[in-house]
Amino acid sequence: MNNFSFSMHDKPFPSREINMTNKSQFIGRPDRSEQLAYIEISVLGVIFMVASVGNLTLILVLWNKRKKLSRMYVFMLHLSLADLVVAFFQVLPQMIWDITDVFFGPDQLCRLIRYLQLVGMFASTYMIVVMTLDRFQAICYPMVTFQKKRALWNAPICASWCISLLFSAPQVFIFSKTEIYPGVFECWAKFIQPWGSKAYVTWIFVAIFFIPINILIVCQVKICTTIKTSIYVKQHNDLELQEQHHIAAPRASRMNCISKPMIKTVKMTVVTVVAFVLCWTPFFIVHLWVAWSSEDVTEGAAFSIIMLLGNLNSCANPWIYMYFSGHIPRCVTQPETIPTREDSLNTASVDLGDRDCEDRTTSV
Repeated sequence: MNNFSFSMHDKPFPSREINMTNKSQFIGRPDRSEQLAYIEISVLGVIFMVASVGNLTLILVLWNKRKKLSRMYVFMLHLSLADLVVAFFQVLPQMIWDITDVFFGPDQLCRLIRYLQLVGMFASTYMIVVMTLDRFQAICYPMVTFQKKRALWNAPICASWCISLLFSAPQVFIFSKTEIYPGVFECWAKFIQPWGSKAYVTWIFVAIFFIPINILIVCQVKICTTIKTSIYVKQHNDLELQEQHHIAAPRASRMNCISKPMIKTVKMTVVTVVAFVLCWTPFFIVHLWVAWSSEDVTEGAAFSIIMLLGNLNSCANPWIYMYFSGHIPRCVTQPETIPTREDSLNTASVDLGDRDCEDRTTSV
């Protein structure tokens, strides 16, 4: 498989080895498995369609509400944009490459596609990180003042995109259009031997998976602990008030209303993190294994399919938000009651049917 994520060809395929001093070590080009190629093309086609439809749907709905977008929805909008970059510049080129079996295009196109592939991976990952940090701040430190002015950009989002654009820059210098066989060209990486590929894969693993996943886990643990403590304190206080002053059920029901949106928000972010881990863990395990293994790794069907699993994260993200909204987002304005606004005000609800709920405390 000609992987369009980041190429490991210099390690598992000695006949195609590339280094900084010798570009012509190719004895011959092995024939690919046509059956495996058909499977890859089918899988990539499904991933591309699901990711494109899901993210475009969410972007269109949120764009129609752009003048009244709450802080949470701004993060969702940019996450969908990042996932579209993954779909159009990682999944689609990989599918085209599997169809053609060689790279057609100038050297500049090769470098640009490789650059945008990593931009999409970084942006999608770090948008999840900054969104989780925002929920962490909203739930664990609710008295912190957020930016008052509505905008489609804020500091965390800008930081996420800047990190993505900057950290992806080495792609332009690592990858190039290379002649692997007389008259046959590929868009491949050139690594300094013998440590170049190991350093490259390890850096990608640390920057896109290891650091983000640790941040996400710490935030989620703190969020869950805070909510558990908050619910316990509210229940205890309400019980004492009812015993001392004979306060009826309305206050207790109010506590329940506050806790449910909080739990809903946590469930959504937890599912997002779980999807991130499930999609990217096999992908990075395989790449680290290939890069650091002392033996040549034989490419097979399982190997090829695992290499595609990371792209599933861009498919899952928009549908996760739609699911926790209770319906596919729509642009119909629904009447709001005061209790609903207060519940969302205190808990940063993610109900897309109640688009203004967060605005009084978390508006952008």
